[in-house]
Parts: sequence; C-alpha cells; structure tokens
Amino acid sequence: MQASKRPRRRRVLLISLACVLALAAAAYVNNSSWLAGNDGRAPLLLAHRGLAQTFDVASVGNDTCTAEVIYPPEHPYLENTIESMRAAFDAGADIVEFDIQVTRDNRIAVFHDHELGCRTNSTGRVRDHTLADLQILDVGYRYTADGGASFPFRGKGIGKMPAIEDVLTALPGREFLIDVKSGEPTEGEVLAGYLATLPADRLTKISVYGGDEPIAALTARLPQVRVMSKAIMKDCLLKYLAVGATGYVPDACAHRQLHIPEAYAPYLWGWPTKFVDRMAAKDTRVVLVAGDGGFSEGFDSADDWQRLPAGFSGVIWTNRIDRVATLRPAP
Repeated sequence: MQASKRPRRRRVLLISLACVLALAAAAYVNNSSWLAGNDGRAPLLLAHRGLAQTFDVASVGNDTCTAEVIYPPEHPYLENTIESMRAAFDAGADIVEFDIQVTRDNRIAVFHDHELGCRTNSTGRVRDHTLADLQILDVGYRYTADGGASFPFRGKGIGKMPAIEDVLTALPGREFLIDVKSGEPTEGEVLAGYLATLPADRLTKISVYGGDEPIAALTARLPQVRVMSKAIMKDCLLKYLAVGATGYVPDACAHRQLHIPEAYAPYLWGWPTKFVDRMAAKDTRVVLVAGDGGFSEGFDSADDWQRLPAGFSGVIWTNRIDRVATLRPAP
C-alpha cells in the first residue's frame, strides 16, 4: 500500500511542477518586450525647468542652494523663465516642466524655491510676497559657479519670474508638466481654480504632480487632468506588481503620470515596451528618470542615452535638452 502511494505522489508532484513551469513560461511570454517588437515610435523628451543651469546632483542635499553650485554656464538661460522654456522647445523638447508657488495674493508664480534668498536679490518666503513684488526681482542674482567670486547672471534676470498665465499665453499649444512645490492642499485648490478657467482642449496638454494633499485637492475638482503624487504611484504600482504578470492594469493606474526611476524600472512586468503600451491604453504616461530618481536626475548626455532601454517609447526626463535632443532617432 505504501509503495503504491509513492508513484501517485510522484505524479502529483510532476504535474504540479509542470503547471508551475507552464505558468512561469506564460508570464514570461506575456511580459517579454523583445517578443512585442518595436513599432519605431520615438520617445518624447521632457525638459526639466526648461533649459536651465545644471549642477552635480551627487554633491547636493535637501538644503543645498543649487544656484551656488552650478557648473560654468554653457548657455544664457535661467530655469523657470519663459525664455528658458522657449529655448527648450526650440531645442526639441516635447514637454517642459516648471515649478509653481502661490503668492500672498493667491496668484501663481513660476519659481522653484519656497524661499527667495537662494536665487534672487530678496529674502523671505514666496508666500509672503505679492506677485507684483516678485515680478520686479532679479531671479539670477545669486547664481555662481566659482564660490561667489563672480555672478554671471546678476542683473540679467530682472523681472523674469512669470505668472502661470504668462507662460501659457507666451507658449500657446505647448505641453507642460506643472510641479506643485508646496505640500499644502490649498495650493492644489488655487491651481485647480486657475486651470478650471482654461478651455478643455488646453487642459489636455497639461499634467500636474506634487505632494499627496495638493494633488488630491486638485483632482477632486479637475479629475480630467493627468496627475501624479507619491500616493498615486504607490497605489498604482503595488497593485500592478500583484497582477501585472497577466497583462491586467488596475484602475488605480488609469489617467495618471508615472515617473519611473531607471534603477527600479526593470522589476516592472513587461518593462519597457509592454509596460508603456499597457499604461498608454489606460491613458497613463510613463516618464523615465535617471538613477534612483533622486534630485531630478535626468538623461543629460550621450553616455546617459546609451543606458535607455531598447524600444522605450515613453517620455525621457532631461536637464540638458540642448545636448540630447539630437540623439533621438528620427521617426
């Protein structure tokens, strides 16, 4: 009796193993991008803060004033100015990212920092100044590449802090990604109030990301705007990792913008081609950022470009659109 059970157990074990292998093979085939082929679509290019002065991301921390550690300038543009955005589009950008801060009079200024002292000839919080006060400042006043021995942009950034409406008026029809720098829900509400005044077709060319609370506040009023926050990323990707082997994309991933760090992207089911295609079918855009996603690392050189996965047709984040736009293959 005991001997007769052994063959049966062996058969059950072999059948179970065969089922596991079959499921693993099916998952592999279902998520292998090399089997999906490449339809020749070129990736889109996203210019971070327009065409801006850059710095060594490895040398900065959360409290670093990046205007004080820039590389020797190779171009005349300052981040978050209309001139820098126009230059980025002229260089080949498909999308330009810019930062916003809400002012004392509840206007929306295009500026990165909460405090003015790092870049401008003023001090204090942006939130404590009116838009009119901010728009007479010199936004290039404190930039230096040599520890303060010289200030190459001093006097050249006077009056160049735009309001959000200035940007959209100056660059009609262009596509933008807006970064809400504050974590306050009221800032999302103020932005939603402005965006709600725009025509529906203009809103299709605007995406927004930022802290969980302001993005939730904006989405509550304008669910048609594509958004991203840490909470949205976590909700989408954890659910996708659980079921994505089958090709199914959870509703948590619908109509979103996902910023995927290069270091973690290979762990996503179907990366890169099938993942991007699956998200696109849910009206979700995939943006690839360099490294582990810290300090807005981008694909900024020819060497960086070589690390891009073959067949990637999402959006590439760059801080040097002037260097990499020519590396994109022709459609």
